[in-house]
Amino acid sequence: MPTEKPPPHTEPTELPPVVDGAKLADRISEELELLARNVDILEQLSGRTPKGIIRLSEALHLPIHKVRYSLHLLEREGVIQPSADGAVVTDAAREFWVSLDKSLDEMSRRIDHLKERASAHRPPAPAARKGY
Repeated sequence: MPTEKPPPHTEPTELPPVVDGAKLADRISEELELLARNVDILEQLSGRTPKGIIRLSEALHLPIHKVRYSLHLLEREGVIQPSADGAVVTDAAREFWVSLDKSLDEMSRRIDHLKERASAHRPPAPAARKGY
C-alpha cells in the first residue's frame, strides 16, 4: 500500500495548502510556492545593497538551502548575479517583473476559467435538516 506524502512545510509567505485538492493541482501549488519565494528574495535584493544567503535566510525566515536554490534559479534567469558582498540585481530584473506580471494575468484567467468549469461539476450541498 503506497504511503501518503507528508504535507509540505508551511512558510510565512506561502498560500494555505490546498485541502483535499486534486493531485494534478498539487504540483502547480508547489511551483507557485517556489515562485513566491523567488519573488520574495528578488524583492529583498531590489534597490538595496547586496545580501548574502544567511542575511536573506534570516530576513525571510527561510532555511538556507531554500534560499540557495532560489538564488541559483534567479541567477540562471539572469536577474541576479553574485558579488563579493552577496547577490545583486541585474538590469534584466525590470523585464522579469514585466514578464511575471503578464504571466500571472494569463494564469489568473486560466484559473478563473477552470474554476467555472469545476464548479459546474460540484455536487449539490446537502439539504439542511429540520430539528426539533
